[in-house]
Amino acid sequence: MELQAIERDPDAFQRGLTTTQIQAICRRAFGADADPVSAVELGYGGYNSVYRIELPEPVILRIAPEEPKQFRSELHLMRNEYASVPWLAPIAPLMPRVLAVDWSHDVVDRDWMIQTCLPGRPAPEHLGHYPRSGRTTFFRQLGAITRTVHDVRGPSFGRVDKPSYARWSDAVIASFLQIADDLERAGLDATDVRTAADLSERGRATLDEVREPRLLTGDLWTVNCLLDATAPEPLITGVLDFDRTEFGDPAADWTIHMAQAKPDEREAFWDSYGPLDSSPSATWRAAVYEARHIAAIRLERHRLNNRAAVQQSFDDLSKILTDLLSYGDPSALRSRRAR
Repeated sequence: MELQAIERDPDAFQRGLTTTQIQAICRRAFGADADPVSAVELGYGGYNSVYRIELPEPVILRIAPEEPKQFRSELHLMRNEYASVPWLAPIAPLMPRVLAVDWSHDVVDRDWMIQTCLPGRPAPEHLGHYPRSGRTTFFRQLGAITRTVHDVRGPSFGRVDKPSYARWSDAVIASFLQIADDLERAGLDATDVRTAADLSERGRATLDEVREPRLLTGDLWTVNCLLDATAPEPLITGVLDFDRTEFGDPAADWTIHMAQAKPDEREAFWDSYGPLDSSPSATWRAAVYEARHIAAIRLERHRLNNRAAVQQSFDDLSKILTDLLSYGDPSALRSRRAR
């Protein structure tokens, strides 16, 4: 079998597989006669290692990091994605089908999943072939897909594969504290993240105005989309990597954060998604969600050994904390809203 692997530094977070390991995985999944012809490691994943494997039909193998290397706030993300599949049924035609999973660690001491290989080219590669004015079509489609996911109602708050929480505030505060613990175990300062948790504690009642758990995509943006290679305008043919799904406030989703990041063609996202709540309470919650994104980004940038971005996160979070403090008592926001 021919193996094309990505060269990485010895201390890199991601670890590739050997030819023998890939062959063993394929035989576990498809039987003793499974004989992969080639495996090509794909480079867009920043957490799992991903391979396109040529069997009679091409398949995608995704393999999680070794468990000792996983942060608590990111533990078993692949299992979370697998638990999310039934909840993502409204967009199933756009998603790869799961062909095999294995959490036993018998063949390789890591979780792995094999999925169908969807047609299309990665959006980061292909979107640039269209004029900027034409990319509004892409973001309009992405808004509709996100709206469809957010319309799914869940049984409780938190990650799809548990733990579950009765109140949204419990899920938000727990995530801040998990990230803070992970940062400190990695030797990074997490004082500001714990401050964000404290401010969320003070604003529990405002967070708990969110009473209905909705499904969040977790990580959906251009890097997780496939496009038709021949369409005259952007056409999404597939969406990938739902390992960070959770039930909560749709405004807390990473997709919403990215849709608001720049005043460019992405504004077409809102044409199909619909408007956001702009009440004082929602504005305060949005600042909490931004703080949570920055905290998670700090952890991710550390994992990817991007020291400059780690340092930048301290300045970014400081600004958000200043905003949160400037809003004052969150209960006052609810009083103003009532008037």
